[in-house]
Amino acid sequence: MNLFDHAKQKYEQAGIDAEKAMRTLANIPISIHCWQGDDVTGFEVSGEALSGGIQATGNYPGKARTPEELMADFEKAASLIPGKKRINLHASYAITGGKMVDRDVLLPEHFKLWVEFAQKNRLGIDFNPTFFSHPLAKDGLTLSHPDATVREFWIRHGIACRRIAAWIAEQLESPVLNNLWIPDGYKDIPADRRGPRERLKRSLDAIYAEKHTGVIDSVESKVFGIGVEAYTVGSSEFYISYAATHPGVYPLLDNGHYHPTEMVSDKIPALLLFFDKLPLHVTRGVRWDSDHVVIFEDEIREIAKEIVRNDALDRVLIGLDFFDASINRIAAWVIGCRSMQKALLYALLQPNSRLKNLQDEARYGELMMLHEELKTYPFGAVWEAYCEQEKVPVDELWFTEAERYERDILSKRT
Repeated sequence: MNLFDHAKQKYEQAGIDAEKAMRTLANIPISIHCWQGDDVTGFEVSGEALSGGIQATGNYPGKARTPEELMADFEKAASLIPGKKRINLHASYAITGGKMVDRDVLLPEHFKLWVEFAQKNRLGIDFNPTFFSHPLAKDGLTLSHPDATVREFWIRHGIACRRIAAWIAEQLESPVLNNLWIPDGYKDIPADRRGPRERLKRSLDAIYAEKHTGVIDSVESKVFGIGVEAYTVGSSEFYISYAATHPGVYPLLDNGHYHPTEMVSDKIPALLLFFDKLPLHVTRGVRWDSDHVVIFEDEIREIAKEIVRNDALDRVLIGLDFFDASINRIAAWVIGCRSMQKALLYALLQPNSRLKNLQDEARYGELMMLHEELKTYPFGAVWEAYCEQEKVPVDELWFTEAERYERDILSKRT
């Protein structure tokens, strides 16, 4: 009996079909962020430095410098990741042929090459307006700025991005998540907390006034950021309330955007009671919203468990959001995505109905026992079989490919 047969038999004893879990996982799309490959630099001609609380630390060699390099790197990473994949783009990755095109006048044609790339690689696309790293992100404010001229520029950007997302959805015949995050806030205690939020609400109303087919709109909160430690305009309470009162807009949960003791896994089932879709950005905060590479840790497993046990695999839109410039960027992509997929497989291999019944029957000791025993079930053998099924390298063997790519391609970039 090989390891997988043993694992199947072990899980069958607990009422779990391991092969069904693998088939289910193969059809769960993960939206992989393009900005891991170039440290959130983008392709804008202006070359504005990162701002708005965005930091990519480290100077590991081999960073992508052009659209061609970034696409090649993404293809390499995707070849080492099993299952269905999407690519998540920011507006700052527009390909304009070397021309200066400001963000409020971006057009679908500036993302034509990305659509062709997605079609070639059978990827879906998700999209994000870019409200940071721009001269008009003045005083740390965009859509909530007291200057109407500044606000109107960013409103035009938000409108342009929704039109681009609708065009991408039409081209790919696949819905596009268009996620809005702004860095707005104040470093120290503000004199007016309500005013900026009133301005943000009016700005959002203007952006979402147009109706588009194929666009799933979401708003992403944050508890604080570098330079806005005291007050964030787009708080969790604000965006959940806005989404709840604006049909077609959803709150996006980024598990790095809350207090360190807040668990996004606990928020998922609560919000699923009120929203038919729930977008996620999965990351790893270390002491703060540090966007470390996702690893197979407790909270990632709990997030996956809540998605699975609430029968929400078709309702929760899973995307990744991290960037580490201190290690091989291909490896960062692969580690993060495979870790999220491992968490989903782990969740799919849980006897959720049995666990729920134990809770409802107040058999808490037995529930605790089963939770603990399941931790040492032969999960790794199922993961290996899944990777073999998807024709990607098993375990650490994929890293050999990443090292070869670094030696042959990345090391030659200067």
